[in-house]
Amino acid sequence: MTASTATPPRTADDDWWRSAVVYQVYVRSFSDSDGDGTGDLQGIRQRLPYLRDLGVDALWLTPFYTSPMVDGGYDVADYRDVDPMFGTLADFDAMITDAHALGLRIIVDLVPNHTSSAHRWFTAALAAGPGSPERARYLFADGRGAHGALPPNDWESIFGGPAWTRVEDGEWYLHLFDPAQPDLNWRHPEVRAEFEDVLRFWLDRGVDGFRIDVAHGMIKAEGLPDVGFSTLTTGQRQVELLGKGRLPYFDQDEVHDIYRAWRPILDSYPGGRMAVAEAWAETPQRLARYIGPDELHQAFSFDFLDATWSADSFRKVIDTALAESTVVGAPTTWVLSNHDKQRHVTRYGDGADGLRRARAASLLMLALPGCAYLYQGEELGLPEVLDLPDELRQDPAFLRTGESRDGCRVPVPWSGELAPYGFGPAGSELSWLPAPATWSALSVTAQTGVPGSTLELYRAALRIRHEHPALAVDAGGVTWLEGGPGVLAFSRTAGATVLTCVVNLSGAPVPIDGYGEPLVASEALTGQGSGHLLPVDAAAWLERR
Repeated sequence: MTASTATPPRTADDDWWRSAVVYQVYVRSFSDSDGDGTGDLQGIRQRLPYLRDLGVDALWLTPFYTSPMVDGGYDVADYRDVDPMFGTLADFDAMITDAHALGLRIIVDLVPNHTSSAHRWFTAALAAGPGSPERARYLFADGRGAHGALPPNDWESIFGGPAWTRVEDGEWYLHLFDPAQPDLNWRHPEVRAEFEDVLRFWLDRGVDGFRIDVAHGMIKAEGLPDVGFSTLTTGQRQVELLGKGRLPYFDQDEVHDIYRAWRPILDSYPGGRMAVAEAWAETPQRLARYIGPDELHQAFSFDFLDATWSADSFRKVIDTALAESTVVGAPTTWVLSNHDKQRHVTRYGDGADGLRRARAASLLMLALPGCAYLYQGEELGLPEVLDLPDELRQDPAFLRTGESRDGCRVPVPWSGELAPYGFGPAGSELSWLPAPATWSALSVTAQTGVPGSTLELYRAALRIRHEHPALAVDAGGVTWLEGGPGVLAFSRTAGATVLTCVVNLSGAPVPIDGYGEPLVASEALTGQGSGHLLPVDAAAWLERR
């Protein structure tokens, strides 16, 4: 990003987010300090040295605010406090102090599209009745049909079913997600002022950035028009909806006014405070509009996560993302898994094949220029837990669609032979979701110091990423190389030093000696004379000076 004449040049410290590796902590499932079966802020605090030693630069924390937990904390009742299940504000302050002392930055989740139905604003809206100032903060409307018995329009919830719920006095309120998550009216000045104050509240406590949930959804088209196409089958997600064209409740042009008001707030604090958008748009060009010197710093590139296991698919996604990031002068973000998506070990085939591909994809991602986001447990090679009992699933989408995100939210295994594998303090047997019996071999303790383990692969790759000049933020971009059918190969250069990443997606081992000396590989290299072969579904970094 080139600073405008009105903006002082940023220091290297301010630009930390341009090449950071950010580790997503699903707070409820990371580490439990008190043995109640739920992860908490003190648990995170205790594990900070692990994250420092892993080699990440920042933590992104999922919501820990006061919440009824209908949607895992994405239904916020109080944006300025910590839910007792996670601790206290004092716990947060202690955690962020320790994180900063260890060189780790903290990004927190902000949920501005909707509140919890338990939020004081919404309870006041229900009590005040139709036409009241309290209801004007949300999106209430009269129904259609005889006596207003039909929803105001044909919008559907992302979690399945109508996006409208009728209250006792006959009005309907909008919820693009669960009925316990009423959408705010972002054209109301009180709503905008409230969230600007929320930003300052957490910035004053030292947070280094925000991940903006549903960043594309806060503004709805005037008049709340019908979508205008036939009802979709249950469970189809935002990206599929957007594939039909821009929707009246997503990616409206006016949403950018919000971020242009937020950016000066972020810039008024020292140390490079940043924001990253969880935004879905129908084209990469529209997604790029969320990023810039007067809006947000980053937007997640989910196309990389959705790429199929082929060289052509990965190359197309990478080329498109890098081209768009160049246009807006901001770094690309890369992500393979998160709390809403099936873990990439399972997406790539599960079992041994899925793990091989996941390890190779991780090396591919970490070699690319820009910012990488890791999801807790991917450094352990955790698969999706597919066989959770229905009665234990807590994702609100499950009851409405039969689809569940709980399988990627099972608590992290830390140590021991029996579940919950050190998730809580010694002797604790509680865990809000059960871990499989096979996870003892995947725990942090089981993999630490073991050559070839997924954990040690991540540690090695992250160390090289931090130290190697060709992977630095100001190093060269991607230069594609001819690797043969099914082989993805590119180099990055700093001076006379060249680092090449090779990913073998073909059906046979491929020679790699022409690229230099191996630095790290996702699978053991096999010999060929005095050289090396890269196995199938594997990746390697090689150096030439």
